[in-house]
Amino acid sequence: MTASVLTIARGRDAHLANLVRGLSRQTEMPTELVIVRMQEATYALPDAPFPVRQVALIRDSLPLAEARNLAAGEAQGNELLFLDVDCIPDPDFVADYRRHLAGFKGLVMGEVMYLPDGVNRDGWDYADFEAVAERHSDRQGPPPQGIRDCTDYRCFWSLNFAIRRADFERIGGFDTRFHGYGGEDTDFGRSLEEAGMKIGWAKGARAYHQYHPHHMPPVHHLESVVRNAELFRGKWGHRTMGHWLHAFELMGLIAQDETAIRILRAPSEGDLALTRHQSYRPYCNSAEVIREIERRRAVPSAAPVAAE
Repeated sequence: MTASVLTIARGRDAHLANLVRGLSRQTEMPTELVIVRMQEATYALPDAPFPVRQVALIRDSLPLAEARNLAAGEAQGNELLFLDVDCIPDPDFVADYRRHLAGFKGLVMGEVMYLPDGVNRDGWDYADFEAVAERHSDRQGPPPQGIRDCTDYRCFWSLNFAIRRADFERIGGFDTRFHGYGGEDTDFGRSLEEAGMKIGWAKGARAYHQYHPHHMPPVHHLESVVRNAELFRGKWGHRTMGHWLHAFELMGLIAQDETAIRILRAPSEGDLALTRHQSYRPYCNSAEVIREIERRRAVPSAAPVAAE
């Protein structure tokens, strides 16, 4: 069996360089690294003890689903290890996934730890990460050992997962009708469920997520979240990303009912300030933002939800 590590990227040059450095420190080297770059410019990357190939995919919008399918199609390995560009793999990342795939019939999701800003600068070491990394409060932790079955397809997350090529092809990959941000992961998870394929939470196969500015809920991707939520409803009979849509509705960005979602206005500077990821925190949390919006709505003297 051979293992290909797959990532998709637009920008994030420093993050991708750290991903390559992390793969170069593996206890078991991957067969290759395949990068689908969603930009014209080729990445300048550190030397690595395995082949690194860059494949271009240029679209007007962010083609996340199409890019992951292309990476899988270009890969030579029969074990596909997907890792987002903003992640650094633990030294046992490849070895852990190969061990888990050998004993688990399904898709495996490894651990994710979040790093605050600055810790991933030049000269980083895994001991530095362990001292400050945090687990996301809204995501399940790994089992004490081995793999625990995940019974809710909505928990699937493409940031860090592994699957056999044959299983990926049997599912049909990601639905390329999803483009921009949001929805393609939940759709893929639903496809796994429909096919009777198990999802497992794994101990190990850890990735360290590098800090970058972001918004959560993702108001900067309002239009694509709405479009993809409606696409999901047309396919499966109900919407996904309900917590984000709920937040958008509370903020006065959208109105929704059972038949349609209407965008009422573009996000303001106040909306962006409310949802912006603060650099002193390793991760941002939609639930906290929703609680803050609800608090402000309940207290007349509180600051407005968004400054127009």
